[in-house]
Amino acid sequence: MNPQLEKEIVKLPSDQDISGRTFGAEELAAVTEVLQSGVLITTKGKYGKLLEKEFAEKLGVKYAYACNSGSAAVHVAIAAINPNPGDEIITTSITDMGALTPIIFQGAIPVFADVDPKTLNVTAEAIEKVLSEKTKAIIVTHLFGNPCEMEAIMKLADERGIPVIEDTAQSFLATCDGKYAGTIGKIGAFSFQQGKQMTTGEGGIVVTNDDALARRMYLFINKAWGYGDANPDHYFASLNYRMTELQAAVAYAQLKKLDHSVAQRQKMAGLLDEKLKDIEGIESYKPAQGSTMTYWKFCLRVDDQLIEDGAVGLAKALKTYDVASAPRYVVKPAYKCQVFQEQNTFGDSHYPFNLARPEAVDYDDANFQGTLKGLHDVLVLPINECYEEHHIYFLADSIREAVEATKIK
Repeated sequence: MNPQLEKEIVKLPSDQDISGRTFGAEELAAVTEVLQSGVLITTKGKYGKLLEKEFAEKLGVKYAYACNSGSAAVHVAIAAINPNPGDEIITTSITDMGALTPIIFQGAIPVFADVDPKTLNVTAEAIEKVLSEKTKAIIVTHLFGNPCEMEAIMKLADERGIPVIEDTAQSFLATCDGKYAGTIGKIGAFSFQQGKQMTTGEGGIVVTNDDALARRMYLFINKAWGYGDANPDHYFASLNYRMTELQAAVAYAQLKKLDHSVAQRQKMAGLLDEKLKDIEGIESYKPAQGSTMTYWKFCLRVDDQLIEDGAVGLAKALKTYDVASAPRYVVKPAYKCQVFQEQNTFGDSHYPFNLARPEAVDYDDANFQGTLKGLHDVLVLPINECYEEHHIYFLADSIREAVEATKIK
C-alpha cells in the first residue's frame, strides 16, 4: 500500500461552508430582527447605517458606503473618479474580472501593469512604465491579503496628481506603514464575498476621506438620487448598487468578529510558515517590511527546477491528502481573457477600446514577464479563521510529504 494513503486525513475547514465560517447566534439574531421588522431596504433600516458608521470608525476614515458586491464597490470607486470616454485607468494584470469590467462600463481603457513575480502585486516601477497623459486613475490590488508597497506607489501618483483606488477585497485589516490597506489612496474598495475575512455571501463597501468623492459614491450607489437634498433629483446616470438590510445585518455581526478572524489567520499562517521554512523547493509569500499580511489565502512559490511539474505537480500530489489547492491561481493573466483579446463589449462596437491608443492595449507577453513567472510559480493554499493547530500540523506534514514525493531526483 502507498504509505501516503495510510496517513490519517484531517478534514480542513472550508470557507465555502460553515466549517470555515464564523456564522453563529449573532448573525442569526440580527437577520431575525430584520425579518421581523419587515424592513429589508437599507434606506429605511438600521443595519446598513450601523455597518457604514462602524466600518468607517474601524478604519479611521470619514466615510464608508455599503453596496451589493465587491465588483460594485470597484465600479462605485471608478464612477466617483468620473473618467471621460477613452481615459485610461492603470490596473494589475492579475485580478478578478469584477475589478476590470467596471472600468469598461465607465468608458475607460484598462491599462495593465506588470507585477512583482514574488508577490503578484503591482509595483510603482511597473505602473510608471504604462503611465500616459490619458491616465485618469491607478487601481492597486492588494492580493492574497498582502499589501502593495504603497509608499513608492503613492509618491509616484501624488507627483503626477493621479488618484489611487485600492482594491482591498482580499486584505481586510492588512497594514502598510501603520495604515490600513484601503485608507492610503483616495478610495478603498472591499468585498464581502463568500471567502473573504468577513462575508455576507456577496457584498461590498467603499471608504474615503474625500468629501467630493464620498458624495459621488453615495449617489452612484443610489441611482444618483439625492436623498435628503432640498430638491432631490437623479443627477447623473448611475445604478442601484444598494446592499439589503439582510446583508447589512450579517455584515454588522461579522464586523464584530473581524479582529479575531484576522488574528487567527495570522497566527495559523505564522505557524505554517514556521513548519515549512526549511523545505527545499518551496517558499512562502512574505509581506514587505513595514507591512502586515492578513492571509486571504496562503501562497507558496514552487521551484520547478526542484519539484517535478512545479506548482501543478505539487498540487496533484496534495490531492492524496484531500488538500485542495490552486496552482497558478487564475491560470492566465487578465489581458489574455477573451473579453480583452477580442474586445467583446457593447454590440460589435468594441467601445471603449475603439478609443484606445495602440500602446494602451499592447498585450504582448514580453510586457508581462513578472506576471507570467509569478503565475507559473504560485500555489494557492486554503486558510481561514477556523483553522486550529492540528489543521496546520496536518497541512504542513502533507506539504512536506508531497514535496518529497515530487522532488526531482
